[in-house]
Amino acid sequence: MKQLEQFRAKRQEIYRGLFGAQALCIAGLFTMPAMLFAPPPVRVGQFLFFWFLAWLCGKKNRPLVTLSVIFFIVAFNLVLPNGRLLFSVGTFAVTDGALWMGLHRALTLTGLIMLSRVTIRHDLKIPGLFGELVGESLRLFSIITSRKHRISRKNLIADIDRMMLELSSDSGEPSVAAPASRTKPAGFAILIAMVLLAWLFWIITPLVIQRIIVPLWFYSSA
Repeated sequence: MKQLEQFRAKRQEIYRGLFGAQALCIAGLFTMPAMLFAPPPVRVGQFLFFWFLAWLCGKKNRPLVTLSVIFFIVAFNLVLPNGRLLFSVGTFAVTDGALWMGLHRALTLTGLIMLSRVTIRHDLKIPGLFGELVGESLRLFSIITSRKHRISRKNLIADIDRMMLELSSDSGEPSVAAPASRTKPAGFAILIAMVLLAWLFWIITPLVIQRIIVPLWFYSSA
């Protein structure tokens, strides 16, 4: 376990050293439309791609939490039947339209969350009053996530209240901003490759389905 944490810390160090916050944000803005307008099969590949990038950057990925979010989003969409009936459990009907819409929305949300974990950092500086508000929100979010281990289930309300008091007392004191890191040439190359790969999934996914998945399905059913 200690070695895994050291490996994760090393990945975080490389991530912070290669990329600046502004370049990451711009790359995320160019990548986001590829996720928003992609059909569901393409979106599956993009989600797995962003999940891998988050892991590569040293972020903690919790598959159980992600699968739970996907399950509940799909379940809420199945409440309203839409399209052809697939099967039913008692009086609960599962339709293809509601199922596809639920998967579509679940993959969109979780994929964008993974993308934001890679491309949005707490040291992002946006000019103007709006940028100051966004920067402060990201700073507080970063502090909360770094202190979440101090919240226990037994004293959940008391621990959250204590953390809010600490944050409110910290916000009244001027903080010393860390020097902004700049994106290295290798970092620019990696970000360009990330954006291109996110869009290339529109081409890669149909080819994989047509040339690998479909032949395997026919071979197994023969």
